[in-house]
Amino acid sequence: MTTQHGDHRVQQGFAAAGTIGAGALLLVGGILGLLQGISAVAKDDVFVAGPEYVYKLSLTGWGWIHIIVSLVAIAIAIGLFTGATWSRVAAIIIASLSIIVNFLWLPYYPWWSILVIAIDIVIIWAVSTWKTA
Repeated sequence: MTTQHGDHRVQQGFAAAGTIGAGALLLVGGILGLLQGISAVAKDDVFVAGPEYVYKLSLTGWGWIHIIVSLVAIAIAIGLFTGATWSRVAAIIIASLSIIVNFLWLPYYPWWSILVIAIDIVIIWAVSTWKTA
C-alpha cells in the first residue's frame, strides 16, 4: 500500500522532471519561434492569411512579435535550467503570452500554432505543479 506521502514524492518527481522538460521545450520553442519570426520579417512566401482576418497586422509586425517573445522565452529557459525561482513565474507568464500570440497567428500557420499552444500548456502545467522541498 502506498502512502499519501509516497504518492506526493512520485508526483513531485514527475513535476521536477517536467520542469527540466519544460525548460527544454521552452528553449526549443523559443529557437523555433525565433526562426519563424525571422522568416516572417524576411517576407517568406510560406505565410499566407485569408482576407477576412480580423487582427490586421503586417507580416513583419508579427515577425517582430515572435522574435521578441522567443528571445524572452530563451532567456527564461536558461533560468529554468539554473533553478532560478523567478524563472518559474516568468515561464508561466511567457507561455501564457505565447498561447495568446499563437492563437492570433492561427490564420498564418494553423497546425504549427495549435502544436505550440499544446506545448505551452504542458510547460505551464509542469512549472506550476512542481513544489520545491
